[in-house]
Order: sequence, then structure tokens, then C-alpha cells
Amino acid sequence: MKAARIYLSVLCLSLGFLFGFSPAEKKSKATWIWQSEIIGQDKQQVLEFCEQNEINLIYLRIDMNKPSDYYRSFIREATAQGIEVHAVAGHPAWAFTSNQKRMMNIVGWVKKYNLESEPNERIRGIQLDIEPYLLPQWETERDRVIREWQANVEAFTEAVRDETGLMSSVALAFWLDDIPTPDNPDMPLSKWMIDQFDTICIMAYRDRLNGSNGILSLIEQEMQEADELGRRVLVAVNLKKDMNDHASFAEEGVVEMNRQLALLPEHLEQHPSYGGIAIHDYRNWKEAAADMPPVDRDHYKGTYIWRAETIRTEKDEILAFAKENDVNLLYVRIDMQQPLSMYQDFVREAKAAGIEVHAMGGHPIWALTESRGKILKLVNWVKAYNQEVSSGEQFHGVHLDIEPYVMPVWREKKEAVLRQWMGNIEAFVEATKHETNLEVSVDLAAWLDKTPTPGQPDKPFAHWMMEQMDHTTLMAFRDQAEGIIGLVENQMKYAQSIDKKLVVAVETKESHEGDFITFYEEGRGEMNRQLQLVTKALEGYSSFMGQAIHAYEYWKNGKE
Repeated sequence: MKAARIYLSVLCLSLGFLFGFSPAEKKSKATWIWQSEIIGQDKQQVLEFCEQNEINLIYLRIDMNKPSDYYRSFIREATAQGIEVHAVAGHPAWAFTSNQKRMMNIVGWVKKYNLESEPNERIRGIQLDIEPYLLPQWETERDRVIREWQANVEAFTEAVRDETGLMSSVALAFWLDDIPTPDNPDMPLSKWMIDQFDTICIMAYRDRLNGSNGILSLIEQEMQEADELGRRVLVAVNLKKDMNDHASFAEEGVVEMNRQLALLPEHLEQHPSYGGIAIHDYRNWKEAAADMPPVDRDHYKGTYIWRAETIRTEKDEILAFAKENDVNLLYVRIDMQQPLSMYQDFVREAKAAGIEVHAMGGHPIWALTESRGKILKLVNWVKAYNQEVSSGEQFHGVHLDIEPYVMPVWREKKEAVLRQWMGNIEAFVEATKHETNLEVSVDLAAWLDKTPTPGQPDKPFAHWMMEQMDHTTLMAFRDQAEGIIGLVENQMKYAQSIDKKLVVAVETKESHEGDFITFYEEGRGEMNRQLQLVTKALEGYSSFMGQAIHAYEYWKNGKE
């Protein structure tokens, strides 16, 4: 664990044992950069793209005519960002032993470069991409080509796997499992190749997971072979345009590619060899991403999921509903008794669909000092969970819904409750922010701008709360735009003055406080119309972050 304090380390480990955490290999998300000039001309763009797309492995073609400092600068910054850089080299003719020396030049260059470089500037591995089946001799002299290819591979891996600690990898066509190994016809060529390398990138160039010609069926034999041999597999897909549409996601686009790839782990988790994904290649991926409609992160459309188990039992329905209704923010209540895989699967698919997921918890009694431990238990659970899972499965933030004003003690000892609530919020923020990038947010009744802050009577309590949070969700529970705007507009002005963000929430659940509280009677169509008016009135405020509808279950089942 990364926590500096021993007690937090012990606590996180205890949570792991209690809730079923197990050591999990961090999966790779890789891409290829074939034009080495890109890392000089567009270094910052490359690194920003990697950060945005959670890339942690780059296969970089090395131009050996460039000076070593050219690569050191890029690799140093990539390493600081958590990205490994491996050299990639190859040509179909490298299958011939007559070209073995040319192949070995890259090994010699990388070793010399690493010896002259600092640890954070070093290349971590070398990948071969030879593909001799593109040669005319593949059809006329296949056995000879394969034998020479094997000899070159053996020479390469022996040279790479010496005392330098370099990793060896290969880009491998999925259909080599149909080709027998010369002199050993019972062994598929795929298995022989897999046995030679540390990591195998299976070029599973298809645009769908399922079916007889889908990714899963085409790589199954290689996954089993890698399991048996103790090797690591990355499943590679293609974004470069291909004359065969089914061999690339160029037609389907990045969003569909992300959706399909998000489903891979649940299908492949039984394979210990599964090590992640690779997307071919950076240039085509970047161009395809540029064609995507921009994701409006300044304006959320969110909802709440209170029954945690529904993210398992209704996962597909929730994600389809989110897509249909342009939802890009989900507050999901955490039930610590549920299996971790339930959260991993849901968050991974939601994030692939462009949806932020924030872990949620709360109860009115959480405002009291005696319940501070419950808040910290939630925070530490989320932090431990995020440390154990891949970046694509992590929660974006922690969201509290406390609302102590529903308790009798609020009327009897309001100031005392407020003071305790403030103390708990300060502890919540400090614990959540310690060594993480998690966002903190809360639900807050819009009318709390009329309640003074204990010890600061001139400051509305709502203002104090906004100051603590990354964003605050104001529960402006009214069924007319005019009423909603009236509840929040002054707070928008204050939040703008302190550079804070506000989400405006409305209700769809039946209310016994009056019909004006909720859109239960009016239905979805009228709610959407009124929210459009709210957006039009508030979008001029930089503090306006969007809307949230309470809650998924009521919204989904409400009147049209």
C-alpha cells in the first residue's frame, strides 16, 4: 500500500482480507508508435493522449540514427507518468537467417542505450513484429520460412534474456494455431512461438467479441497455450482502416471499440495469462478519437443507484438507460458485502461508455461525531479498492448523502448537529484526499443557504459546505424551472466566486410533502422540458456543472 502511515496500511490490508481483495496484476493498456519522429515533434500530445486513455505501455519503433538523448527525454517523462516504453522492430524478411544480423542490431542498440542511461530513461523490453506470411515464399516454401523464422527467434530471445533484464515480446497472428510446427506436426506454431517470449500480443483483428469469427473464439487456443506455458498475453485490436471491415474498428469507431474491450476481462479472467489489451496504433487511434463527439465534462447529467446489487442484476439495463438519457455521472451506493467483481465489471463498462462512477454512502446519523468511523470505513474501502483494481475499474470520487435535518435532534440541537457534521466533513475530505486523486462531493438541501454556519454567523452553511467540496449537489426539489432556479441561483453566484462547482438535483420519487416537490406527477417529458429551461438560465455561470435526477429506479419507472 502507498499510504505513508502504518495504521492506514494495516487498515487497508485488513479491509482487503475482510472484503475479499486479492493481489491483482495491473493490466497493460498498450499502443504502438511507428513514427519515431512523433515523440520529438508531439511529445506532450502523446503523453496527454496516454493519460486520457490510460495507456501504460508503448511499443516504440526505434530509429537508430537518432541520438540517445532524443529517446531519453521522452522515456523519462513517460516513466514519470507510469508508462513503460518497449522498442518494437521487424520486417517480414527478418524471418530469413540471412537477415539475422539486421534483426540483432536492435538488440545491441537497446542494450548499449540502456547501459548509458539512468534507470528512469531505460527501454524495458523489445518486441518483434516480423509477419513472414506477407512474403511470397510463405506460399511456396512455407516450411523453410518457418524454420528460419524459428532460428531467428531463438537467437533473438537468447540475446534479450541475458543479465540486462529486458522483456521479450512478439506480435502474433491469431491463426498461427492452424499451422503445424515443422519437425513437430503435433505442436501448433502458435504454441512454439508463445513458449519463446515473455509476452505475446495476439493480433486479434476483429471488430466484435462474440461469434465464430469474433475475438474470443479466435484467441481461445492461444489463451490456453499461454496458460499452460506461463506466458503473458495482450489482446490486440486494430483501428487502422482495412479492406476487410471486420478486421478493424475503423468503421465502428472508438466508443464501440471501448465498449467491446471493456467486456474482455469478464470473459478472460479465468485465464491467468490474460495481461491486458493493445490498440494498433497511436496515429490511427488519435485520428479516430478526434472524430468522436466531445464529452461535455463541464455539464453532468447524473443519477443515483441506491440498491447496489442492481449494478449486477440490471447492469446492461442501467447502461442502456444511461446511454438513452445521456447520463454521464452515476452515484452508486456501496454495499461492502457485495463481491468486488460486481463493482469492477460495472465501473469498467460504465467508464468505457463515458460515464463517471462515484462511490456513495450516507445516513442522517452520519452527521454525528459518533458515526465518523462509518464515513472513514467507506473512504478506506474505496481507497483500498482503487489500489487493487486496474485504472479502468476505479471509482472517480466519493459522494456522501447525510441529511441530518430529518432527525428529531436537528430541531432540538441544530447548532450542535451542525458542528458535528462539519467535523465529520473535514475528516471525510482529509481522509479521502490523502494520497489520492479522488473527488469529494455531497448532497445538500438547497435551503441550507438560509442556515448560518456555527462560529461564522455571517456565512450560510451551504457556502461553508461548498468550500470543502470538489462539487456539491444541491437538492433543488421543485417541479417548475422557476422554483428550481430560485432555490439555487444565489448559490451559483457564490460558487462561481470561489471557483467551485454545483450540480442541480431534482426528484422523481412520489413525495408526501406536496406535488410541487417532485416530477412524479408530471413525468419525464415535462421534467426534461423544465430542466432545459433550468440549463438555459444557469449555463452562464461557470459554477454550473449540470443536473442529477433522483433516482434511477424512480426515473426509469416514472411516467413518460
